[in-house]
Amino acid sequence: MKRIYLDYAATTPTDLEVIKTMQPYFFDKFGNPSSIHSFGQEAKKGIEDSREKVAVFLGADSSEIVFSSGGTESNNFALQGVAYAMEKKGNHIITTAIEHHAVIEPCKFLERKGFKVTFVGVDKYGLVDPEDIKKAITEKTILISVMHANNEIGTIQPIREIGNIAREKGIYFHIDAVQTVGHIPVNVDDLNVDLLSLSAHKFYGPKGVGALYIRKGTRIEKFLHGGDQERNRRASTYNTPGIVGLGRSIELCQEKMKQEIEIQTKLRDKVIKTIQEKIPHTYLNGHLIQRLPNNVNISIEYIEGESILLNLDMLGIAASTGSACTSSSLEPSHVLLATGQPPELAHGSLRLTLGRYTQDSDIDYVLDVLPEIVQKLRSMSPLYKELK
Repeated sequence: MKRIYLDYAATTPTDLEVIKTMQPYFFDKFGNPSSIHSFGQEAKKGIEDSREKVAVFLGADSSEIVFSSGGTESNNFALQGVAYAMEKKGNHIITTAIEHHAVIEPCKFLERKGFKVTFVGVDKYGLVDPEDIKKAITEKTILISVMHANNEIGTIQPIREIGNIAREKGIYFHIDAVQTVGHIPVNVDDLNVDLLSLSAHKFYGPKGVGALYIRKGTRIEKFLHGGDQERNRRASTYNTPGIVGLGRSIELCQEKMKQEIEIQTKLRDKVIKTIQEKIPHTYLNGHLIQRLPNNVNISIEYIEGESILLNLDMLGIAASTGSACTSSSLEPSHVLLATGQPPELAHGSLRLTLGRYTQDSDIDYVLDVLPEIVQKLRSMSPLYKELK
């Protein structure tokens, strides 16, 4: 049976070129980068080369890149690090209602520690209004954190405008760019950001490695304590193969980006158009234009999203209903609820995310079988029978 993967927002396969680049660092160049001997120094060179590649992609200085274990650590580092560094100035943080749990949970943790957090709402497309961010600012606000693009519905936020507001007010601005780095252009100066989180496994790199961009001059407390790695900003022995893989993966993404955006946007629009034509009572989630080139999120009325996934999986098709981090939860998506979608419709969401290895034939097959699956499931739905 042919297997089709349409869950690239959850994770991506590691590019073979990336694996090839990583291999020497498991055995031939295995030294500890903190060691001063030649074994350590050749490993350190691999790390610094990767640091420069990340910096080039982001339009940053290499000294502003701190490697981490992934997006969750980077988000926690940014939020908690700034909160504790700035608590004498203020205790207020602004974020949005549709953030990934890697931002929401640290914010809730900080609330328990005495900080105040404002969760700004979004419109029906999942867009936050910069004016709502501005209205939420108080004299105690020390940090604004907004995801660059939503992992579930693909909506790209007006980051530049929010960054302008933050800069005018002298407030640090962090973005969770886990879903955008490697897929669309991301420049820290253009976006007016002070901190940015990224994760390698979202752009064809290895799992367990990421980075946090920290603009020079940003006050931030260490998140991990121990050694003096990363210019004394993040303790822990370096994951050298992972970091080298991250550097090579972001380099490849930069080379392929223009072509991949074009191909994926065309396929994305084909999926959206065909589903809405072939399957009645379906609703596109997220913004039609301001969305990631690879993201399709549809709510299908009168059926459960989990049932669709199981039927697709039996045909060799991998998809999702939303974030992989909450896939075991029976609760409807907090993102869809925040857009005003009723729980019964949010339960019927289907996310199809495309990637580097998605073929036209894969999409054609999915578009052939999906209407049949929906029809079969709806035939067992009392609500749908009443409609007919």
